[in-house]
Amino acid sequence: MSEGFDLSGLLRQAQELQESMAAARDEAAATVVEGHAGGGVVRIAMTAAGEFRSVSIAPEVVDPAEVDMLEDLVLAALRDASARADEVQVEATPDLGGLDLGNLGLGGLDLGGLLGGGSQPGPAQGEDEGGGSLGPGAGATGS
Repeated sequence: MSEGFDLSGLLRQAQELQESMAAARDEAAATVVEGHAGGGVVRIAMTAAGEFRSVSIAPEVVDPAEVDMLEDLVLAALRDASARADEVQVEATPDLGGLDLGNLGLGGLDLGGLLGGGSQPGPAQGEDEGGGSLGPGAGATGS
């Protein structure tokens, strides 16, 4: 390692970033958005996390002869609500200074184990995974 490199500082920053992103995600998830269609005759409320809360249909658009139109309006309101939820998620995401982590496929990234907060520690030095002693030099690899 080069002099001046502070691994613990880097890990601390990573943990702070993870906590900041989790707080933003939680705040966004609690935000309720509403999608509209047909000038507001169909409304769908959902959280930014994707949980649908309610559907409201104005009585004047409930016509048995126009079921296809009503279905289209409900679908349009669902899409509008989903787009609004996506906007809330984007706005709630902390600014990473141009760093785009969106395509890394790290959806449930948990740095807890890396940062000392993991729930399942690995075997202690000198022990195998079953808890037994490896004996002197047993941990060394040779080819």
